[in-house]
Amino acid sequence: MIAQRYPEHFIAPMREELTTLGFEELRSPDAVDAAVARPGTTLLVVNSVCGCAAGKARPGIAMALRHATKPAQLATVFAGADLEATEQARAHMAPFPPSSPSIALLKDGKVAFMLERRDIEGRPAERIAEALTAAFDQHC
Repeated sequence: MIAQRYPEHFIAPMREELTTLGFEELRSPDAVDAAVARPGTTLLVVNSVCGCAAGKARPGIAMALRHATKPAQLATVFAGADLEATEQARAHMAPFPPSSPSIALLKDGKVAFMLERRDIEGRPAERIAEALTAAFDQHC
């Protein structure tokens, strides 16, 4: 059984905001490891129920993915729901401390760019999209 803090009916709409964009949900540590092991670039998002995820991170990600240059893979875990998967994703984001939400661009399994909660909550969605598209241009 997968440990989960929030009921699925509560978080399902928040999950869908990313899955409708093409994100693969990673619900186990093994799924995280498999996604991170794929060659190329992976946008790995730690999604959450907080207001900055809803009003800034997810809309900013959606805007950024309209850009011509994008990561090869899109993956997400949900903090407070996919507990073990989130822990494993955060291990791959080291040395950055745990943060929800957070957005990492991995290149061949290594962090190439990172937006932590502190970088997200103080920016509007448009600035998050700009930061992501600049990272896409540089690393993808």
